[in-house]
Amino acid sequence: MSQSMLPTRQGLYDPRNEHDACGVGFIVHIKGHKSHAIVSQGLELLKNLTHRGAVGADPYAGDGAGILIQMPDAFLRAECAKQNLTLPLEGKYAVGMVFLPSDASNHDTCVTLLTNIIKQEKAVLLGWRDVPVNNDGLGETAKQVEPNIKQIFIGYGDDCINQDAFERKLFVIRKQVENAVLDLNLDHGHAFYIPSLSTRTLVYKGMLLANQVGSYYPDLLDERLDSSMALVHQRFSTNTFPTWDRAHPFRMIAHNGEINTLRGNINGMAARRHSIASKVLGEDVHKLWPLIAEGQSDSACFDNALELLVAGGYTLAHAMMLLIPEAWAGNVLMDEKLRAFYEYNAALMEPWDGPAAIAFTDGRQIGATLDRNGLRPARYLVTDDDFVIMASEMGVLDIPQHKIIKKWRLQPGKMLMIDTVQGRIIDDAELKSELANLHPYSDWLDKTQILLSKLPNEVSAMAPDANTLMDRQQAFGYTREDIEFILKPMALTGLEAISSMGIDAALAVLSERPRMLYDYFKQGFAQVTNPAIDPIREELVMSLVSLIGPRPNLLGLDEGGTHMRLEVDQPILTNQDLEKIRRIEAKTGGVFKTKTLTLCYPSDMGSQGMEGALDKLCSAAKQAVIDGNNILALSDRDLDAAHVAIPALLATSAVHHYLTLEGLRTRVGLVIETGEAREVHHFALLAAYGAEAINPYLALDTLSGLCTDIADLTEYEAHKHYVKAVSKGLLKVMSKMGISTYQSYCGAQIFNAIGLSEPFLDRYFTGTTSTTEGAGLAEVSEETIRRHRLAFGNAPLYRNALDIGGEYAYRIRGEAHTWTPATISTLQHATRTNNPDLYADFCRLIDEQNESLLTLRGLMTFKEDADPVPLEEVESAADIVKRFATGAMSFGSISYEAHTNLAIAMNRIGGKSNTGEGGELPERFKPLANGDSMRSAIKQVA
Repeated sequence: MSQSMLPTRQGLYDPRNEHDACGVGFIVHIKGHKSHAIVSQGLELLKNLTHRGAVGADPYAGDGAGILIQMPDAFLRAECAKQNLTLPLEGKYAVGMVFLPSDASNHDTCVTLLTNIIKQEKAVLLGWRDVPVNNDGLGETAKQVEPNIKQIFIGYGDDCINQDAFERKLFVIRKQVENAVLDLNLDHGHAFYIPSLSTRTLVYKGMLLANQVGSYYPDLLDERLDSSMALVHQRFSTNTFPTWDRAHPFRMIAHNGEINTLRGNINGMAARRHSIASKVLGEDVHKLWPLIAEGQSDSACFDNALELLVAGGYTLAHAMMLLIPEAWAGNVLMDEKLRAFYEYNAALMEPWDGPAAIAFTDGRQIGATLDRNGLRPARYLVTDDDFVIMASEMGVLDIPQHKIIKKWRLQPGKMLMIDTVQGRIIDDAELKSELANLHPYSDWLDKTQILLSKLPNEVSAMAPDANTLMDRQQAFGYTREDIEFILKPMALTGLEAISSMGIDAALAVLSERPRMLYDYFKQGFAQVTNPAIDPIREELVMSLVSLIGPRPNLLGLDEGGTHMRLEVDQPILTNQDLEKIRRIEAKTGGVFKTKTLTLCYPSDMGSQGMEGALDKLCSAAKQAVIDGNNILALSDRDLDAAHVAIPALLATSAVHHYLTLEGLRTRVGLVIETGEAREVHHFALLAAYGAEAINPYLALDTLSGLCTDIADLTEYEAHKHYVKAVSKGLLKVMSKMGISTYQSYCGAQIFNAIGLSEPFLDRYFTGTTSTTEGAGLAEVSEETIRRHRLAFGNAPLYRNALDIGGEYAYRIRGEAHTWTPATISTLQHATRTNNPDLYADFCRLIDEQNESLLTLRGLMTFKEDADPVPLEEVESAADIVKRFATGAMSFGSISYEAHTNLAIAMNRIGGKSNTGEGGELPERFKPLANGDSMRSAIKQVA
């Protein structure tokens, strides 16, 4: 069951596609002086971020807003005294804000569960307080899901030696309660949520507008409620449902942005479940799982990860630098010690990548940081009376100019920290210098880092077998187009070939030809609030470095310098590189040990044999890890007439997810040796589903064969150019999703499937969605077997030549296209001669294509009602077209003529055209001589 209050997946809606953009800010007194004025200013700051939030059809229901403050001890002590509850000394008790189900049965169940776990963890339940609320101003949609809000007070147990130990115990209590409620699968279980449970902080939030937070929670208006800091957040759900639990702040952060690598980050944290150990948390660390509940927002998931790191002994700054490191790999100006810090810590945690401005606090320190690209705004100022104000923009509070002593902005990857205990601002340089000098990271790297490029080439790579090259190419789906349009340009130029946009070939699931599994997946890309990256001009912030092998213990803070690491500059391996990895045990004194697992099984088992082969492969992978192997090479080199190969993508994802589920994934690296991968899309998919490095041996063998026909192109140059082209292509694919590093991209699953069945995806590509059902394992197996039979059969057509392909251009006996020579020539003749009969022929050809199931729309027909509506009751065509509107196409993306003609056409029929982000020229505001207007009715402001 999901912890979220979102609707369940249905139709084209999937809660995993939820994203938001927001306003965030804080005010803090540097010296830690508490006052109610700071709370009031926090609420005012929040109100001034209203424009960064949103409302739905109900104008009184917001997307979410809230405020985090320090523990208001005097206020809570006075309120508890009213119900004869005496609180211990400040710091000796915690208060939790609890959202409970509104129905009595589930309410009592959750209260009992929370009470029992507190007792089980040997803490002391001191009492409860009903939080006064005023919901008069709430919209009906917010009231319908409004929880019962209470505060719980918990005291030290005998095993808590200090406040930090108690904070860790509270974290353990909360995670156990949350997971236990989910396991109960209550009818209204999603209404249970704990916004905060701490000795230091308290969160007031909800499905509110910014100006409703103070009025909804009268506590916040009480003069006795004080704090030296106030962290606020106003949520804007770009394509989401607002919920009470998704409002910010969370327990430690308020976030404006998106984590693009979320799926991979969640999988990475889950994979650490059985291998993680902590001297600080002890056995309690195993009570925290699942650490990240399914269905949470990206911000909530990030908050859970940050909580674990801080509870496990990291400082707040160190934890944030692990999660969101600045761009270090290509920064030649960075201090060497700081670079060594980042390089060493890269093995501990894959970056949580994406545009982000994150404010964070533990109740003593408060700060903010930006992602490595600086793709979210964050500005701050310092006043002469010791206040720091940080927000998404300036002007959130009315501060006289003469009181401002510094005004600046956060820069990409930089951090601002205010320590209220020390009573000072700690700037980015000091923070990071202190951490960089904490340990001898450079020495540790010298001792533990093995660069694959520096290992000797003692063994030659396996030589290509020219006699079986054609058979293998056919079995792995190679076409003449692949060689001419994909491989050859890469070998010659070191770049991908340039192609025009748009494709009119049939989707893989609708194709009559056996298609590669890769063809069923489409890349995700950054959109709406999520900018892409320029992989050429912003190459400094991007990196293809990949670490192969086991990961160190995330919470092993005292284990520094003991974990060996194998590093490659980029993930595309030559045949010789792979041989180094195969024989790495001898070269590293047994530190690394590689096991090769075959992806092939007897072809006479047919398509029915693939499921058993996959099960066998996963079991073999598990046993290999248990036996001490820490690198697995999944190989389809054994393919021959008697053996067919499991698709490399299917095998990679299956093993990756199986080992994650078994808690073994962090103990082993995955290297893929495959004849399938040849174009960038293939490599991107293998990476997205867990491959840390890929050896495209058949593509390299094919290039070796091409060199004999191309003058002045050596085998070395062809291979080098190809690897360079694929690497550049991977950067481009990553950049389209706003992801900067291969470590973040690996396992991130930034793909959507089209035409694959849900059971198939759930089992082998867990976490991937498909809005269009289709092929399962049986169909994928059958397509694989068909290619294999064609390759090793006796069909004359394929004896000495590859299939024509026909995906990139129309070919006889090739892939079917919607635009054929017949349709194009008929349309051209019809328009040139203005012949309605020819145009009717064109329409007939297109209609026939729809019936041949080339497109999704071809699968649909109109339902005919048995009782037709009388024509006089049907709205007139003149009225219907008034609802027509054009898409938001900017002037420049289409020509002046096209842009103005669309506007004229819409104005003639009473519809609306959209300017797009580019606006329109002033000359279009004036009507034309014939009465037409080129003025767009919809003005888009980016």
